[in-house]
Amino acid sequence: MGKDLGYGHQMQLPKQLKQAIEAEAARFGRATLAQAASELSDNYRFRQSGNHKFMATAAHRIAYAATRMPATYAAIHKVFREIQWPVTSLLDLGAGPGTAAWAAAEMFAELQTITLLERDQELIALGKSFAAQSNHAALRTAKWSAEDLTLTAVLPRHDVVICSYALGELSNQMARTVVQAAWQATEQFLVFIEPGTMKGFALIRELRDQLIRGGGHILAPCPHAQSCPMPENDWCHFAARVERSALHRQLKAGARGYEDEKFSYLIIAKHFAQSALRARILRRPNLQAGFVQLSLCTSEGLQKATVTRRNKDDFKRARKADWGEAWRGSLTTEKIKQD
Repeated sequence: MGKDLGYGHQMQLPKQLKQAIEAEAARFGRATLAQAASELSDNYRFRQSGNHKFMATAAHRIAYAATRMPATYAAIHKVFREIQWPVTSLLDLGAGPGTAAWAAAEMFAELQTITLLERDQELIALGKSFAAQSNHAALRTAKWSAEDLTLTAVLPRHDVVICSYALGELSNQMARTVVQAAWQATEQFLVFIEPGTMKGFALIRELRDQLIRGGGHILAPCPHAQSCPMPENDWCHFAARVERSALHRQLKAGARGYEDEKFSYLIIAKHFAQSALRARILRRPNLQAGFVQLSLCTSEGLQKATVTRRNKDDFKRARKADWGEAWRGSLTTEKIKQD
């Protein structure tokens, strides 16, 4: 495992994946892909639940790979950094073109077995073509299964089970059913990632309660297993910054060389995993000349910590601290008032 990558660090796709996407994109005109990217954005905002096909054409799938895979990869990669234990197997539910598998292959040196469930046959074919270009044997030999996760009652057991950007598309009851099946399949850690919106966080919060009642142990992001202290008009979310390739900028008509992916997440351990985490930084640190102010989630609720120069070690640590990181300094805090 490497050192923590702060919010300002620009994540990049693995070279082989980036090249594979660009090779597929070369089969289409840029205007065609730009139109497909625009349609995907509209579909995402306005689609209704049911059998509506989100990515109806090959151009849609390549546009998705070019514009969304980098952002979701960055979020998943950042979440996986919280797992500091050996992982030999991964099960991805609603895998799409295999984004989580790529992040896992980069993060977990011991990874040997990858299983991906995805109902869209065309996305599976695209994901397989990408995986064939990887340097990681686990990716090249991954098992892909054309299954609807809502219809799969029993899942194969793996060290880590992940469901990213998928549960929010289901009804609450169906999401809970999938979560229960995923929990049964989990040997070590169960990971959920949803968009960093009030809706995405609300789902994560519900799953948190469900899994704690079922005997799960929170690994991240929460530093405690008590009731979530976030008020109803706010939401817990984090961000990963991803570098935009030239293709990415062209398809999204973006001038900046990066974009920020906002996400909410939860990692639940099947067995107790000892952690030194006392607090999590919930907002970008407020850096001033002689002090740093941190917004924290702690076992005592939401807190503000003011770190001054008087505590040299903590002040140095706070100056380098980033949104979403664990805070392991002292907790001279004041409780945040709830409206």
